Amino acid sequence: MATRIVDSADVSPQASLGEDSSVWHLAQVREGAVLGRGCVVGRGAYIGSGVRLGDHCKVQNYALVYEPAQLADGVFVGPAAVLTNDTFPRAINPDGSLKSAADWESVGVTVGRGASIGARAVCVAPVTVGEWATVAAGAVVTRDVPAHALVVGVPARHVGWVGRAGHPLEQTTVPGQWRCPTTGDLYRENRGTLTPEGDT
Repeated sequence: MATRIVDSADVSPQASLGEDSSVWHLAQVREGAVLGRGCVVGRGAYIGSGVRLGDHCKVQNYALVYEPAQLADGVFVGPAAVLTNDTFPRAINPDGSLKSAADWESVGVTVGRGASIGARAVCVAPVTVGEWATVAAGAVVTRDVPAHALVVGVPARHVGWVGRAGHPLEQTTVPGQWRCPTTGDLYRENRGTLTPEGDT
């Protein structure tokens, strides 16, 4: 399949879109943005200049991904979620003058492979969301999220683990072992980190 860009989308000629990607109505993809293969950018979504998306990412309707965010393969960004880029936002400088691009330094959000950012969640840069983690809808992430973690609330807090299928894991009778109720895959918890059993 060829890349599909609907007429009402605003895609910079300086952006790079991988094959089989789609950009839908009223979405904007800025100059220097790089999208991998098979990405979907939903209605009204914004991809900032220099943002990088891996293959098969989904950025849902009205989500805002500000530069210099980096999304690995298979990342899901839910409707109206925001990945910010200014830790100390101000419209003006202390002297009252309007801030320009030279008056602040953008910082980004990094999202690992297969992770999901829920609807209306906010990731306050600079933070890293680990591989296969899930940020619940409406959560506000202010610190790094471990791989496979499930975080909820404002500010987001770690309440459990999720597998690659996205479902919450269940603890087995073996200490430190967790099981996916959907796939049966087993995971091992050790000192606040979770890895699939058999991974090194």
